Amino acid sequence: MVTEDLTSRSDRVLDDARALVRDNREGGRHRRVATAPIGRGSSELRRGNLMKRIKLIALALFAIVAASSIAGVVLNGIGFVGVMVTFLAIVAAVLIFGNYPKVKIPARADLTRTQDAKQLVARTELWLEHQRPALPAPAITLVDQLGVQLDALGLQLAHVDPSHPAAQETRQLVGEYLPETIDTYRRIPDHLRREARGGSTPDAQLVESLGKISQEIDHVTRQLAEGSLDDLAIRTRFLDYKYGGAAAEDSKDI
Repeated sequence: MVTEDLTSRSDRVLDDARALVRDNREGGRHRRVATAPIGRGSSELRRGNLMKRIKLIALALFAIVAASSIAGVVLNGIGFVGVMVTFLAIVAAVLIFGNYPKVKIPARADLTRTQDAKQLVARTELWLEHQRPALPAPAITLVDQLGVQLDALGLQLAHVDPSHPAAQETRQLVGEYLPETIDTYRRIPDHLRREARGGSTPDAQLVESLGKISQEIDHVTRQLAEGSLDDLAIRTRFLDYKYGGAAAEDSKDI
């Protein structure tokens, strides 16, 4: 009996240990998913934010040291208390500006209003990165793929007149329909996203919609690269599809 008890306890300990390792791995994966950039545009925004923090730290340190130096000259030394205050001020400045300001995650409305092609791509990538933790694994893979495609599309759009109908429709695809697909999915309660309705699940519908958007972005990028502006038209079925529409109907029925 004692041997059986020890064996059962050992099994429970091993099971608990495996569960802990699994949870830590999943947590680490979600943290990486939430922070890893998916394209050059969002990487540049993050890099710009980092450089801004570094500049603020440098200015703060210069101001603190200058203030302590002036105080030392006026007071003929700042003493131990002054040194400690200066040290704490430096630590506080590094901690504050090392974490703030945060990278501003654009709202969906910001994407719609963005006209500059480079900014649209960067903001869309940053917005997509922020959505990844709430998406199923196959959709996360597609979002990562979209980051690469958006970089390529942005390079092509940079040489297109913003008023050209092709450019406007492309911006609509990237700035409106792509975010709409994910927003529609996220409005569905989590426990219903894997429930089959009409022969499919919201998870599957999301992956299918993102796959179609990915194909269309690739199609548009190739035509822009070939200079086929006059022949470029976002196919009607994509504009009318209202990405995730089936998922939206499911959410209304719930």
